[in-house]
Amino acid sequence: MDHWRKLVIVVSLLLLLPSGLVIAAPASSPGETSQKIPTLFNPKVKTLKNGLEVVVIEDHRAPVVTQMVWYKIGAADEQPRKSGIAHFLEHLMFKGTKKLKPGEFSAIVAKNGGQDNAFTSQDYTAFFQDVSADKLPLFMSMEADRMENLQLTDKTVGPELQVVLEERSMRTDNNPGARFSEQFNAAQYLAHPYGTPVIGWRQEIEKLTTQDAIDWYKKYYAPNNAILVVAGDVKAEDVFAMAEKYFGPIPSKSIPERVRVQEPPQLAKRIVEMSDKRVRQPSWRQSYLAPSARDKDQEYGRALEVLGEVLGGGVTSRLYRGLVVDDKIATSAGAYYHSDSYDKSTFVVYGSPTPGHTLDDVEKAVHKIIDDIIANGVTKKELARAKKQMLAAAVYARDSVHGAANIFGGGLAVGETIGDIVNWPKHISEVTAADVQAAAKKIFDERQSVVGRLTPEPAKS
Repeated sequence: MDHWRKLVIVVSLLLLLPSGLVIAAPASSPGETSQKIPTLFNPKVKTLKNGLEVVVIEDHRAPVVTQMVWYKIGAADEQPRKSGIAHFLEHLMFKGTKKLKPGEFSAIVAKNGGQDNAFTSQDYTAFFQDVSADKLPLFMSMEADRMENLQLTDKTVGPELQVVLEERSMRTDNNPGARFSEQFNAAQYLAHPYGTPVIGWRQEIEKLTTQDAIDWYKKYYAPNNAILVVAGDVKAEDVFAMAEKYFGPIPSKSIPERVRVQEPPQLAKRIVEMSDKRVRQPSWRQSYLAPSARDKDQEYGRALEVLGEVLGGGVTSRLYRGLVVDDKIATSAGAYYHSDSYDKSTFVVYGSPTPGHTLDDVEKAVHKIIDDIIANGVTKKELARAKKQMLAAAVYARDSVHGAANIFGGGLAVGETIGDIVNWPKHISEVTAADVQAAAKKIFDERQSVVGRLTPEPAKS
């Protein structure tokens, strides 16, 4: 789920708020509530003395709660030759502690009528439980336990490594689209680790060891490198007290500074072509290096979100209407912008041709529309429609406490602030047509792009 989709949920939480509300300045000392926003579903935040940031989103409409723990460490933080270790440890976090046997964590969640899972991205690793509100103390104590007391042995690690390798086989190696995406992403990033897949390269996964997992856990899994988000039928002060009880005693660690190899200047357009006999529908895409939401060019980031909606926001978008509805040269066409990254992101346009048309036809048509926006900008009607659609999408997401927890955890984990997240509607509303045109001029630089062509394997003569 990309950050734009997370943020539209934020809008839904704010649509009912009175205007003119402001965020209080952060408290200066640890242990005090650092944000205060007297609004419906407003996040209340407290930082424990050990550095754990606790975010609470009260919603008393149903007796349920989502608890999420986000670790500010992901695949892009891995060392050379150790790709896949972040995702591998995510699996191993279910393999037992001093108190729980392997697999017992999820079994207890299920026994209590809840659901749990975890996921890893380039920038973070997160764990969650969706449960009845009265079970929160139990699951908070369990999350705190595995933050500090994970027990790993060759007996439990070895079989799980085979599970991860099988996951890679099923989701990537046996899927031509996924294999192509790996090659495509590797071409987009010349040096930055975003070019390495989250699950890791197979030859490196195979060599991961129990000690690799233990080292990763001991180095990065600590309260001062984590965010606890609780959303649902709770009172903030009760959650803060629970967090103090269960997480408070865990000591902080000296976490290495988050320093990654950054992209050198990209001076040449790259083309990635791949054919596979399992491909039935040829497809074309082009990605451009783009600022992330926390980037110094954040004003372009918000404008890029609106540009993504203008170009690819459903059947009324420029690309879909032009290529699919009017000219009928594509079966699908659109655009999207990944704003939810810690470092440089991407803006993507794509399309698949109809019978009788080619990938070249799609590419030419897409660039004709892009060139028009660069030269003439977007219309007032398009701008208004894009903003309206972004707000409307939020309305439909307003009932999800899990979604609310996901937004705040994901945003904070990639370096955004509470203010960045809750003020997203205001920032989007302030985007002008001139901003969108300026963003288009900045982003569509062919030298910083990759063109991808995935086609059926030619029949042998």
